[in-house]
Amino acid sequence: MAVHDVKPRPVVSKKDALVREMLERVADKWTLLVIDALEGKRDVRFSRLREAVGDVSQKMLTKTLRQLERDGLISRRVHAEVPPRVEYTLTPLGDSLGAAVCGMWKWVDAHVEDVERSRRKYDAPAQR
Repeated sequence: MAVHDVKPRPVVSKKDALVREMLERVADKWTLLVIDALEGKRDVRFSRLREAVGDVSQKMLTKTLRQLERDGLISRRVHAEVPPRVEYTLTPLGDSLGAAVCGMWKWVDAHVEDVERSRRKYDAPAQR
């Protein structure tokens, strides 16, 4: 490809860039599961959070928690004990994001049977 064939990237505003970043963040299943696990709770320890989230590796949960803390969606409190005790809580910002994406759970509740029926129909041998 010649240099003159490369199209310049469109300029994206800070707001648009943040919308894209946050969509990527909430599209990550671990993010939504962590927010759900923390919703309505205070001071959840890492081990309890890992149990609540389910089949997540320690490394992935740590990465997810760091991203959420960086974005101001959770707070992390370290207690100076041996061994150190670390607890997580949703911030008001994280709480508001949880409320914003809670529509996904409502949608699933309303349409789970429709989606399952469509999947069965699509996956039926006669369809392929």
